Amino acid sequence: MNSAKSSAAGPGANLTALRGHNAALVLGLLRDAGDGGVSRLELAAHTGLTPQAVSKITARLRADGLAAEAGHRASTGGKPRTVLRLVPGARRAIGLHLDRDELTAVLVDLAGAPLGLRTVPFDFGAGAKEAVAVAGGEVEALLAEAGGGRDGLLGAGVAAPGPLDHGSGVLRRVTGFPRWDGFPLRDALAERLGLPVVLDKDTNAAALGLTVGGARQRAAGSFPAGAFAYLHLGTGLGAGLVLGGTVHRGARTGAGEFGHQVIQLDGPPCGCGNHGCLEALCLAAVADGDPARAARLLGVGAANLVRLLDIDRVLLGGRVVLAAPEPYARGVAETLAADAARSGGRTVPVEVVGRGGRAVVEGAAQLVLAPLFAVG
Repeated sequence: MNSAKSSAAGPGANLTALRGHNAALVLGLLRDAGDGGVSRLELAAHTGLTPQAVSKITARLRADGLAAEAGHRASTGGKPRTVLRLVPGARRAIGLHLDRDELTAVLVDLAGAPLGLRTVPFDFGAGAKEAVAVAGGEVEALLAEAGGGRDGLLGAGVAAPGPLDHGSGVLRRVTGFPRWDGFPLRDALAERLGLPVVLDKDTNAAALGLTVGGARQRAAGSFPAGAFAYLHLGTGLGAGLVLGGTVHRGARTGAGEFGHQVIQLDGPPCGCGNHGCLEALCLAAVADGDPARAARLLGVGAANLVRLLDIDRVLLGGRVVLAAPEPYARGVAETLAADAARSGGRTVPVEVVGRGGRAVVEGAAQLVLAPLFAVG
């Protein structure tokens, strides 16, 4: 086997063509280490890169203002090791969540910490021109409130209802809003904002943000690796899927339309055109003030995912869940446990994702940041 190809098979590779990838691996470890920092020898051990390669990468990161010394750590022999840390304020990113009835904008630093947040009423059905204008105005207001202008601003990540094409940045026939079908939202917002823009489904954005947060928790030993589903119940119902540590979008970025699995053939009509969709049934239960029934329905859909994808955990979010987290967590967990007992399978843990309802918008910002840290 060619030695160059062999070296590329590991987590890090000392090849000029992969310099950006290796720098992203190092930058990700600096971020996950937090204020305590990490030494060059530790970076080499975790990435599989040589100490010389790590020294060159960290020198470039320091020159770019992305990394700085964080003191020294005692060594088992020789002089103390210099510890490096991420400089969170070196760059910033914007996250936008275009929900059906409100728009939220957040400004975050490199570590994902919010620097400013705005939420305003928003009518997704008003049309493209109005949506782009409102989004542009909120970004301008957010930057004005936070100060610093556009210094270090990398771009904007936008989370919107699906279905949509993540690769081309084009919306598809959004449930209840067919007039958006074919609209190039990413390019329209990029022109309005004067910034690079990344567009993804709201549930995928949240799942990405949770993946980043999970990496930090895994470094501390409190968040096991594996596959999970993030189920978002708000103005609609969808799922973000993380398989093999990355967000699963599918070949045409259509994965995660969780709410439109038909579970009652003669059920009520859904905005997607079918009858008996999980989303229509769940939202009807919510409208009836019956969270227990909505939770059981959500649990049925979650059980289907567990059986289909063999996922490790189910995470719940969205404004409906966050308004009454206990009955939803209990109802979904009980439904999953009963299904596991019938099938002889394992019981999958269920957790509610709090984060003040910001999981989607902060995940949207990660659409811009994640590639810098070899996450995606």
